[in-house]
Amino acid sequence: MPVRRVVIDHVSVGVSDLPRSIAFYTRALEPLGFKPLGPWSEGARSMAFGPEGLDDFAVSLDYAVGPGVHVCFAAETQDEVDAFHAAALAAGGRDNGAPGPRAEYSPGYYGAFVLDPDGHNIEAVHHG
Repeated sequence: MPVRRVVIDHVSVGVSDLPRSIAFYTRALEPLGFKPLGPWSEGARSMAFGPEGLDDFAVSLDYAVGPGVHVCFAAETQDEVDAFHAAALAAGGRDNGAPGPRAEYSPGYYGAFVLDPDGHNIEAVHHG
């Protein structure tokens, strides 16, 4: 398997209701080791998430909500993918693809998809 390198420094997704999105992502990303880390800027119009010190993903009122947003989070195991999917559904997400192998993407690809409160396609994947 090729060595992965970071190709995107950070991602910020526009949301329509910041408290609702913070609640959703707090629960959905917890199985992946993410937690809310605080706003990226003054004014409390955003919330960054990640492992401690790695605030690479945020939701924000500063960007319009639009179609076609897809964000995929890396999972260490298939169990984390399963837990992400269950947590996201429990947090109010809508199923957009149950956990399972997706050989059509690549060998060893195991992913799950949910739609967040604004309809963004959020995924967790384990490459095994």
